[in-house]
Amino acid sequence: MYIYNVTINIQEDVHDKWVDWMKTEHIPEMLNTGKFTKALMTKVMVNEEMGGITYSVQYTTESKEKLQKYYEEDAPEMRAKSAPFEGKFVAFRTELEVISEQ
Repeated sequence: MYIYNVTINIQEDVHDKWVDWMKTEHIPEMLNTGKFTKALMTKVMVNEEMGGITYSVQYTTESKEKLQKYYEEDAPEMRAKSAPFEGKFVAFRTELEVISEQ
């Protein structure tokens, strides 16, 4: 099992609109690609020196192959949909391999 983790710092002036968009549009669309089995959105509990509010969104997938298919088939379109928030966030993405779950 793998986790596709997206960490996002969003500016406070668009924060509420962005959180609503994530919960009602973006995350459901990510799940609807069929590449992920679940998603977990968490708030990072630190005060950022650069300002803004930071979140981690973790999308669980069954295999590295499904994640690769997401990159090839869906990622460009899904990332383009964040255009209304362009210049208002920074994001970085990491891949995590689940070693143990207890």
